[in-house]
Amino acid sequence: MKAVVMAGGQGTRLRPLTSNQPKPMVPVVNKPTIQHILELLQRHGINEVVMTLAFLPRLIRNHFGDGSSLGLRIDYTVEETPAGTAGSIRLAKDLLDDTFLVISGDALTDFDLGKIVAFHKEREATVTIALKSVANPLEFGVVIVDDEGRIQRFLEKPGWGQVFSDTVNTGIYVIEPQVLDHIPEGQPYDFSHELFPKLFDMQKPLYGVICDGYWQDIGSLEQYLQANRDALDGKVKVTPPGVRLRGNIWVAQGASLDTLDDVEGPAVIGENVRIEAGARVLSHTVLGDNTVLRAGAQVGDSVLGENVYIGSGASVSGAIVGNAVEVHENAHLAEGVVVGDRSIIGRNAVVANNVKIYPFKNIEPGSTVRSSIVWETRGPSTLFGHNGVRGLANVDVTPEMAMRLAMSYGTLVGKGTYVTTSRDTHQACRVLKRAIISGLNSTGVNVRDLTTAPLAVNRFDIKSGNAVGGIHVRMSLENPEQVELLFSEPPGVPVDGRRERAIENLYFREDFRRAPFEEMGQVVYPPRVIETYTNSLLENWNTVAIRGRQPRLVLDYSSSAPAFFFPSTLDNLGVETMALNTFSRMRSRFTPADSLPPAAARVGELVRAMEADLGAILDPGAEYLYIVDEKGELISSSTLLLLLLQQAAREAGSGVAALPLHATRLGEQVVASTGVTIRRTKYSKAALMAEATRPNTIFAASTDGGYIYPSVLASMDGLFALGKVLELVSTSDAPLSQLAARVPVAHVVHLTSECPWDLKGAVMRRMMEKLRHGRVSLVDGIKVFLDHSEWALVLPDAEEPLFHIYAEAAGDERAQELAESYRALVETAVRDSVSS
Repeated sequence: MKAVVMAGGQGTRLRPLTSNQPKPMVPVVNKPTIQHILELLQRHGINEVVMTLAFLPRLIRNHFGDGSSLGLRIDYTVEETPAGTAGSIRLAKDLLDDTFLVISGDALTDFDLGKIVAFHKEREATVTIALKSVANPLEFGVVIVDDEGRIQRFLEKPGWGQVFSDTVNTGIYVIEPQVLDHIPEGQPYDFSHELFPKLFDMQKPLYGVICDGYWQDIGSLEQYLQANRDALDGKVKVTPPGVRLRGNIWVAQGASLDTLDDVEGPAVIGENVRIEAGARVLSHTVLGDNTVLRAGAQVGDSVLGENVYIGSGASVSGAIVGNAVEVHENAHLAEGVVVGDRSIIGRNAVVANNVKIYPFKNIEPGSTVRSSIVWETRGPSTLFGHNGVRGLANVDVTPEMAMRLAMSYGTLVGKGTYVTTSRDTHQACRVLKRAIISGLNSTGVNVRDLTTAPLAVNRFDIKSGNAVGGIHVRMSLENPEQVELLFSEPPGVPVDGRRERAIENLYFREDFRRAPFEEMGQVVYPPRVIETYTNSLLENWNTVAIRGRQPRLVLDYSSSAPAFFFPSTLDNLGVETMALNTFSRMRSRFTPADSLPPAAARVGELVRAMEADLGAILDPGAEYLYIVDEKGELISSSTLLLLLLQQAAREAGSGVAALPLHATRLGEQVVASTGVTIRRTKYSKAALMAEATRPNTIFAASTDGGYIYPSVLASMDGLFALGKVLELVSTSDAPLSQLAARVPVAHVVHLTSECPWDLKGAVMRRMMEKLRHGRVSLVDGIKVFLDHSEWALVLPDAEEPLFHIYAEAAGDERAQELAESYRALVETAVRDSVSS
């Protein structure tokens, strides 16, 4: 016997789940619904199948092919125009020359098909309809039969006043082939509305058999979720992929989890799923293949598609999540939420009950969504942030995305030019850099690949005139799970905003130049770039003083690239060095807030143990520098900034030093007697580096350990700054702790206050109305000068839904009080903006 599986449904009531796939392909416990039907047919010895397709037919054909992987033979028919349920079967007439079974590919059942066929043959029926008793028959076609099972009446979706039976048509039929002659060609024709009433009027033997077992129409999102719950509870005989473990937990091949203690059955865990320690999976949960649950995440009573990412602290409860959806840190999806494919739910966002988010939407961090999003996208269609292009490695920033971005940049810079590429030591950066090189070469751009090198070396190569630009790949300091693609241009600084927009425009239009095969770019590996760079460092340090002093140093490389080449430079200077964290294939996560205190404590212990003159800590990109004095105490970033500023000003005697507007006011004080002036810049690092390229700029620094010496490079370089600290130690009789004690102590406090994206403008307006009568600066945000020693800055973050509040005063207590008072003003402005 053959079976006809009807698989043409669009599933409009299942959207957004069916926005990008036909209804029969919607998965139940990690298998397409139609696959459960095919396996049911096979269990009953039906191995020849005809599928009738209509909506997105290629997706189904590509998935099942000829059926051999399931032990079946599958033929296909495709409706070019709507043919109706009976009309679609008519298209397969040439394949149906004997009694055949018709079954829906978008309902879930475990009926005994053999019993239905046997009933049909016993009654010598023309058509037999499988019936099921249901609690609410209003949404179905009610069929009334006599004691022998012969159909007495059809009622299609009756009202309660017409419900004379609870037995409904399940869409499963056994049909004799001559029935096809009663289906007209070339017009839509339906089983329930037209064919069956026609045969009934012709007094053909039509029968109905009431079936035991499970049957669930998957016509709505609620029914879809219920079908998954029922499958997990064993109410329907289906086999989830994987191995069944204790507590009715199914785990597929390649899944990674330390223990089942945090998994509550019943649950299905797909292939290559990664559940980190501390993540929880509550009962009645389905995790699609390649899903990632980070530590602290919680998912319960939900169905997640493939390649879903759930960030730390995020929670998903009673929701349906499509394929390749990202739910970022501390976001919450409430009960009844449905998220379409490839949508992004930002950090701390809340999606309220029963909200539907259609595919490819971007929910901004910190926002609350209370109504469904169908067309609009809540989020900027930009790639670049304040640190290049940044996103989760292999989730947001994939090799494909990196290659397309490199093709956009290559199209912009011109065929035959050279671009310098480099990366840090993490293996994810290696993968992405290779994709970038391929993208550049495909546009006819040549690549100078420095392999593993700091960003400063990449930019030094550009400054030297060897390349028209550069791309560096590194793991983010702000979030060690994210990767950053940093684009640079002469003279070794980040690309400006206009250049970023030009790259984005090419990327989104996919307007790439594709070079002919004979004009594709080449890759060269310049042999002496590192040597040239380190020679430049030596030329600009006081090497005589350092060699004469031969200081002792404890240096934590944090697995950064300079660990491969910088030890020889220190040996050249006679610096006795104890090196830590020189290299690791699985680099530990480094964020200044979390990683710096323990790293400084470890370095401090070694400094005291070996009686070293100082300790130093580099970040993994070797851009930032943190110093420990000879007592093993970490020198604050503000103190080190003032020390190096004072040193640079005394050496130069004149010129300009650039500091961001939120840096301590004491900068002006320490240079007052030197002839150097302070120029304040905007908050961003890019603005600081742009200022460093201006004539007469002798020094620039950020507030978090980044130092710029424009005579060498207009970009932050932790290695050069370390040499200048070695100079300080080598040219003074006083130890480093005493040198630090001689500069004034800064008292700057930094707080943040959350604010929804769509209220930032209103809050800034209200703050301006409140503060405009005082002495204010509007260079970046609103900076209020209270007297000669006190100021406060209110600054909206460019990438997150929050405000920064900085304040400085003569003491820590007063600075804290001042910052809190301005944070209260921001919070009041947010509340007033919400209420209005």
